[in-house]
Amino acid sequence: MKKGLMGELMAEFFGTFLLILGGDGVVANVGLAPRLDSVGYDWNVIVWGWGLAVMVAVYVAGGVSGAHINPAVTFALAVKRGFPWGKVLPYWIAQIVGAFVGAAGVYLVYLDGLVAAGMPNVWCTGPGAVFSQAWWGGPGSYAAGAAGSYSLLVAFFAEVFGTMVLLLGIVGWGDTGGSKAGWAGAFIVGLVVVMVGLTLGGPSGYAINPARDFGPRLFGTLVGTQGLWDGFYWLVAPIIGPLIGGALGIIFYDIFITPYLSQEPEDAVADVES
Repeated sequence: MKKGLMGELMAEFFGTFLLILGGDGVVANVGLAPRLDSVGYDWNVIVWGWGLAVMVAVYVAGGVSGAHINPAVTFALAVKRGFPWGKVLPYWIAQIVGAFVGAAGVYLVYLDGLVAAGMPNVWCTGPGAVFSQAWWGGPGSYAAGAAGSYSLLVAFFAEVFGTMVLLLGIVGWGDTGGSKAGWAGAFIVGLVVVMVGLTLGGPSGYAINPARDFGPRLFGTLVGTQGLWDGFYWLVAPIIGPLIGGALGIIFYDIFITPYLSQEPEDAVADVES
């Protein structure tokens, strides 16, 4: 039975919902009175939380839509892997709506802490997106003053390179035969996200996904979080940066790797049949 576009869009919506429920959920958990000594809650916890959230989302949605759950992945696959351009905008809309609803789920789970802390930004990224202290309930994991401030240009480059590495990891996994073991693909993608967060995530908070940033940013605005639209950061780093970086990842892969593979590359992420 042909799954159809509607089924793919529902999978993208639900997969991105799970991504944000887990990803923004770990950010809120770190910042809002963690239930164990604060040294156990830090950037590493955030990075691993996001990686595991990606893993679960890909496990759940992958069998229907390929689990792009990221406009940068959808765009990159359309640029270089034959994904139909007519599906790009519908996928983007489903992903953004899913991210918005995922943020609403985090709001419901952490409502008491969010209200007590003055509705801080647990929703989306920003320059130097680390905690200098917990927002509510106790001291944080980072020493006072440890959080740096990065320029918009630096944050933009962090998003470009981070998303480029994400796509390189995804496509490389598929082209080396990994896509045949679908059960492991979600785990590998999650580990790639962990790697990006640990190595390239500091300056911008590594959105590496326009929907992951834009949908929760909209929700955060509705519930009263301040400063989410100051300047042009929201557009340049987490939206334009990942779209460019994802496309560059596949383009560079096809320049430096694809010609030297022993066989034709396989689709790394999704069934791209129209």
